[in-house]
Amino acid sequence: MYSVGEKIIYGENGVCTVEAIAPLGMSGTATDKLYYHLRPLIGSGMYFSPIDSNAFMRPVITREEAEALIDSIPSIEPAVCMDSRFNHVDAFYKEIFKLHTPEALVSIIKGLKLRAMEKKTKSSKAESSMKRAKEMLYGEISVALGIAYNEVEKYILERSGEA
Repeated sequence: MYSVGEKIIYGENGVCTVEAIAPLGMSGTATDKLYYHLRPLIGSGMYFSPIDSNAFMRPVITREEAEALIDSIPSIEPAVCMDSRFNHVDAFYKEIFKLHTPEALVSIIKGLKLRAMEKKTKSSKAESSMKRAKEMLYGEISVALGIAYNEVEKYILERSGEA
């Protein structure tokens, strides 16, 4: 069980802060069922997840894990989908997102960069996946290293030579 104030990874929503552990407090909902009230680091709103849910949740990586990840970026293979059909490409990257690891996010970012360099046309879905992968990865690294979100890309570039 996570604690109020803790930052966690919630599914494919990235870093969230546990704001409360309480019933939903809405009419028509059970008053004895506890939910995590999760505020996303990137974006707005609130997510509610039953504490006994099977939804993917994990702690944010540690500072040491973040630094090791950044050092390993040059050796992480890009996830490249060779299929040219947009729906197949989208499905390919959706499956990698489901791995819920920072390494998978790096692989997605590197793969989509390669794909963009090789293609003459841009896909809005690919651009959306790239943005989402960066938000999730940079958000987690920001929290792990205690640096501002908008400084993460520069930090990664300086440390690993890739962003």
